[in-house]
Amino acid sequence: MAEFRLHCFGESGNSYKAALMLQLTGCDWEPVFVPFFKGATREPAYRREVNEMGEAPVLEHAGQTLTQSGVILDYLAEVTGQYAPANAVERREVLRWILYDNHKFTSYFATLRFLVALTKQGDPAVIDFLRNRTIAAYKIVEAHLATTPFLVAGRPTIADISLSGYVFYREETGIDFAGLFPNIGRWADRIKELPGWTAPYDLMPRG
Repeated sequence: MAEFRLHCFGESGNSYKAALMLQLTGCDWEPVFVPFFKGATREPAYRREVNEMGEAPVLEHAGQTLTQSGVILDYLAEVTGQYAPANAVERREVLRWILYDNHKFTSYFATLRFLVALTKQGDPAVIDFLRNRTIAAYKIVEAHLATTPFLVAGRPTIADISLSGYVFYREETGIDFAGLFPNIGRWADRIKELPGWTAPYDLMPRG
């Protein structure tokens, strides 16, 4: 059995954040497939035995079970010493971007992608709202990346890994990301150049 076990599924960008961090840091890890689209995370047994919040990813390591991608990234940065903030000031800045990611950058796009590309359902007004909110959230990151190659301290940190969770998925959502956000595109290319970078569906089994 591998040292790290990650409960995940390929379509999940939040799972990808944790899987990519494990891969980039050279950890001995294995994916544990979560059949999300068959309702696994809603089952009482999953919530009792794996994650009471009914979500993925979930990381098992050294007798611990960790949930929420930001917590997992912070933990892996601590135990591996890689992609970590160098001091308290950087730690707060990394946390600031991870919170922004979970609240806006990932959340709006992930919901939009789920409705438009994965389930192909949803109220057109809701989809339009999510699309506009996604664009607004991306504009903040686009402007920030106009003056820095990475989000914090000019080098890759877990903030970059967190925000990159969904940018490597290619499903059509009605947004011209390449045209609207060239700085984000160049930032994504820099992340792809990191040793060990692997695409989502090459890291995790998909449902």
